Amino acid sequence: MAASYPQVVLFGDSLFQGAADNSEGFSFQAALQFQVLRRYDVVNRGLSGYNTSNALKLLPEIFAPPTPGGPKLGYLFILFGANDARIPNLPAENQHVPLDSFERNLTRIVTHPNITAHKPKIFLVTPPPLDEILIAKTDVAAGYDGATRRAKISASYSETVRQVAAENPGVTLVDLYKAIMDVAIKKTPGFDPHGPKLGDPESGVRGYLEKLLPDGLHLSPESYRVFYDLVRPLVGSEWAGSSDDDKVGWVLPEWRVAPWLEGDGQKN
Repeated sequence: MAASYPQVVLFGDSLFQGAADNSEGFSFQAALQFQVLRRYDVVNRGLSGYNTSNALKLLPEIFAPPTPGGPKLGYLFILFGANDARIPNLPAENQHVPLDSFERNLTRIVTHPNITAHKPKIFLVTPPPLDEILIAKTDVAAGYDGATRRAKISASYSETVRQVAAENPGVTLVDLYKAIMDVAIKKTPGFDPHGPKLGDPESGVRGYLEKLLPDGLHLSPESYRVFYDLVRPLVGSEWAGSSDDDKVGWVLPEWRVAPWLEGDGQKN
């Protein structure tokens, strides 16, 4: 039977789909794959435009129950909410999922039997902040009456992710919203963090969010580095600290002890 590598799965919307991009010098997915090379396969199931309703409906087509010889789901990172939080506009473009449904959908995802049967380590990621100032400008230019996404609404979906993580044993929170906002505040001289947030029209200040969220919604390479710094210590406790941690957990043996075909020579 072929060797089966356990999986680290990135399940989410365009924020995970974009994690594979290395066009500007850094790829979140490549960095994570390098960290777990020879131990896990990192599988990207980032689906641009999806909300939690799409994700839950199609989950059985994305995650199969464990099977003999099939890949085991070892780590699952879930990042939804950016599209759920989009305010309703044209019916053909509607992505909005009400907050109570969003909470229910997330709970059903982390407790779905196709997932829990693998006994993975599950991580819920908060959607990052939103630069509504820029979003409003680009949406109006595209013909909308105003911003199709709002900073305060987006923040409420991130808070709901925190609540779902806290309410479900075995689920760990990755607070990307806080990490991105903390960096933005730190790199925006003179900004008062006790008032309206960066990117909120009430503050009128985009600050360093301009660099972290180039289109107001999606992550820059710098933001993906911030994200990876959050995730890096969460993966690999199985081999970290081992006296031979460079080889612990390898699916296939290192070359010195790997078997040979008969007749191809004698190993010394």
